[in-house]
Amino acid sequence: MSSIAIDRLETDGSTIECEIRPSADLERFFTGEPFRINYDCAIEDVPDGVLAIPVLANVCPVAWANGADVYVDEVDATFARALEDVKASLLGMYDFLEGGTLYAKRTIDAEPASGAAAADGSDSALLFTGGVDSTCSYVRHRDESPTLVSIRGWTIAPDDSGAEDWRHLRERVSSFAAERDLETAFVETNALEALDHAMLLAHYKRFVDGAWYSSVGHGLGLLGLCAPMAAARGIEDLYVAATHWDGIDLEWGSRPDIDEYVRWTGTECHHDAYDLTRQERLDVIADYVESEAPGLELQTCNARMDGNCGACEKCYRTAVGLRLSGLEPTAHGYPFAEDDYAEIRRALEGGEWVLGQDERYMWADIRDRIREADPEPESPREQAFFEWLLQADLEALVDEAEPPLSHRLFRAGARNAPTPVYNAAYPVLTTAKNGLDRIRGR
Repeated sequence: MSSIAIDRLETDGSTIECEIRPSADLERFFTGEPFRINYDCAIEDVPDGVLAIPVLANVCPVAWANGADVYVDEVDATFARALEDVKASLLGMYDFLEGGTLYAKRTIDAEPASGAAAADGSDSALLFTGGVDSTCSYVRHRDESPTLVSIRGWTIAPDDSGAEDWRHLRERVSSFAAERDLETAFVETNALEALDHAMLLAHYKRFVDGAWYSSVGHGLGLLGLCAPMAAARGIEDLYVAATHWDGIDLEWGSRPDIDEYVRWTGTECHHDAYDLTRQERLDVIADYVESEAPGLELQTCNARMDGNCGACEKCYRTAVGLRLSGLEPTAHGYPFAEDDYAEIRRALEGGEWVLGQDERYMWADIRDRIREADPEPESPREQAFFEWLLQADLEALVDEAEPPLSHRLFRAGARNAPTPVYNAAYPVLTTAKNGLDRIRGR
């Protein structure tokens, strides 16, 4: 019987570490490295049932993909019930998921944090990067003065290669928070090092539009990472900004029917701004810029964390969206010139960017704004781009962005290789992952 056991869960001040012990048939999906997570607050008084949430939130989707049961000593009762709801949503979304059962020696109803831990700061928190979605959610909930939570271990690597990116993100978020008298919380984990994300991608990429974590695991996984911190700080409401919006029915790892179910004793999670398209979120930000934050800069780049490159698909897409919301991109972090419109068209038509269905919807959202608002172009180049986009076949542009055949064959080989052979080839697979596993941050 396929199974995954969570063993030797230990805490040391602000750090959690535990062992993940899979049955032999599931070993290829784990590296053998202990699961670790570090907080910037003490968690020693947090109940074991809540301390187990981060690893369970990241391991259980892997178990469900293989019909495996998960074993743990203790779990928060509220979270155990939440897992059943999230599992039902994911199984309804993906045919390849099989399900499984969580077995705990003890299921506890923990006492919510109270007293000084909750009194020192806000009782709400928001996962925050400084991008369009999380900035819009901050604007919507700024009256709550939410604690801004940033996580290292997904888009920013937990090893030395991610150190500079993490420093840039911390500095940017800390500055944003200080200007608004907000608290911050910084979380670091090796979750996607303990899970063999390269093998998960190789095995399941054929079933999903993005990568494993973006398509399956990240709503539950990222929110679950916050549980001990939320318990220690007395956080009652935890917000995660929506990537998509009502009317987009895409298979994605963070949706209302996942995130809204995630909860544990004392904390409820919320999938925020699902009622707004990306362009409408930029409108919210534009109103905030006009009324309160004229110098606001966004950070959305897929290529760097110390500013926006201005040349990747996401930078261009955000710059055009800012223009349509009445903001000048160069005033808010995006180098942009009229000549860039021709470059955007050339790159889209030439299939230079690997696009998923969500990018298609986002460019369609921009096209809808052009069609509905009929904005006055600022230049002949802008007018020519608008006219092209109104007629472009966006579905065909996505179809032309299929990853190379060599990458697809490599993934197929990894799926079918015996575990010892795969382990020997792991460095090569990891290198390939860097090129084809683009974990999308919207």
